[in-house]
Amino acid sequence: MAQYVYTMSRVGKVVPPNRTILKDISLSFFPGAKIGVLGLNGAGKSTLLRIMAGVDTEILGEARPQPGISIGYLQQEPDLDPAKNVLGNVEDGVREIRDLLDAFNAISDRFAEPMSDDEMTELLEKQGELQLKIDAVDGWDLERKIEIAADALRLPPFDADVTKLSGGERRRVALCRLLLSNPDMLL
Repeated sequence: MAQYVYTMSRVGKVVPPNRTILKDISLSFFPGAKIGVLGLNGAGKSTLLRIMAGVDTEILGEARPQPGISIGYLQQEPDLDPAKNVLGNVEDGVREIRDLLDAFNAISDRFAEPMSDDEMTELLEKQGELQLKIDAVDGWDLERKIEIAADALRLPPFDADVTKLSGGERRRVALCRLLLSNPDMLL
């Protein structure tokens, strides 16, 4: 029998002054499920998603993902780092892969320097470990993946200042970052 990736049991949300937003919500999702949440304005759709993302934890009942499941959540008003341009914000979604590639390239650059046999052996071992990690996450074509995602979402130029983007452009940058992070569950 397949495991649920997410389970919610008898969840409720009450806000001051005793206003019920959600009441007795129970649901479970199988891997690969695609679910839509419909409702009138103020019905609690965003609240439900925040609970599922683990952002809102002050609830009645129980809401939990299967252990080990990563959850990606696109907020209505996404947070982008104003100190970074579009590319910098997008790359935040693949920071671990970028760091692995940067470390691999730094070691490759060190091979041009004179060193002892022991130092060379140590560098080769570190580079081999990094290569295995990069292979495991299919990280060698990261730039191409970023370009394809950016093109598909029609992102502004990579060097654009995110503080000058429209709301829709900001959401597309955040969505690109989120999709590239490849979460198990996307909200």
